[in-house]
Amino acid sequence: DGEATGMLVDKAMDLMRRLVPGATEAETARALEIGAARELRLGWTQVHVAGASVAEMRALSALKSKLRRYVAASGPGPAAEAVLGGTAPAGVRGIKCYIDGALGSRGAALLEPYADAPASRGLVLNTEAVLLPFFIRALRAGVQIQTHAIGDHGNRLVLDLYAKAFAAVPLAQRKVAEPRWRIEHAQVIAPADIPRFKALGVIASMQPSHAIGDLYFAPARLGPERLKGAYAWRTLIDSGAIVAGGSDAPVERGEPMIEFYAAVARRALDGFANDDWHLGQRVTRTEALKMFTLGPAFASFEEKERGTIEVGKVADFTVLSADIMQIAEAEILKTQCVMTVVGGEVVWERK
Repeated sequence: DGEATGMLVDKAMDLMRRLVPGATEAETARALEIGAARELRLGWTQVHVAGASVAEMRALSALKSKLRRYVAASGPGPAAEAVLGGTAPAGVRGIKCYIDGALGSRGAALLEPYADAPASRGLVLNTEAVLLPFFIRALRAGVQIQTHAIGDHGNRLVLDLYAKAFAAVPLAQRKVAEPRWRIEHAQVIAPADIPRFKALGVIASMQPSHAIGDLYFAPARLGPERLKGAYAWRTLIDSGAIVAGGSDAPVERGEPMIEFYAAVARRALDGFANDDWHLGQRVTRTEALKMFTLGPAFASFEEKERGTIEVGKVADFTVLSADIMQIAEAEILKTQCVMTVVGGEVVWERK
């Protein structure tokens, strides 16, 4: 009768998306202004934009906000070719790719079938034939690759592809010797693959709030064994890997206090966590602070200018209403930004 009877997942969504009118340039510019103002109000001094179109890159470059932006083009495709060809706006030095889908939709690529859907192992959205030559070009051009990988199969595929690209391009042929390639999310990792992040110099770009929303369904999706390698911040840090913390907004709410709380508490906002939620993967408050400051600065090649408050660096910092390094965990969620400073200038202040 013409009524929808299900849902479209990952690439299938393009069947509908292409029928939806796109935003005008004015609408995009206005949306970015509103979004940037919100970020400064929350206390973020910089955002990493993972996966921008050609039009979005131009709009982000033209944005007048004091909010710092570190932008990666969407790829493979026209936006990525602009970066590789040197025609992208100044400052765009990354490309965001995809290898699989999301855990909630059972699109994440798993090595073994889903515990709650034995007929499925998820979706692999790209092939080695497409991505490996693309990655080799990026490595020669000094372009940072950021690849979305959620499932343990997806993460293994990306690590394998990164390793093959690194082996194919000697240091002397790289524009940037230390490429600092990233895996976005690194959400479910097979134990054998965790040490490979450090060994390959791959950054785990992770969003702690995923462990809040997912705690209600991930155990059923993954089963007890795979859950040991899920949202494994503690194990990755202990292995020597760089973990850069983020928010995955607008998938998640994008609030820094929620992300900090999730990293140190590993519980839902009401304090709930199942016995099987591996609370041993929590990090210390100092480690969490580094995840959201020095980690992203390193991931954007800016650790000499940003990421810590010290002489010689730009004065980017946030003033909070409470000392999140000392207060009770539940109080972290009540903490508010009272001032945001970018480059020594007060860009937002609570009245």
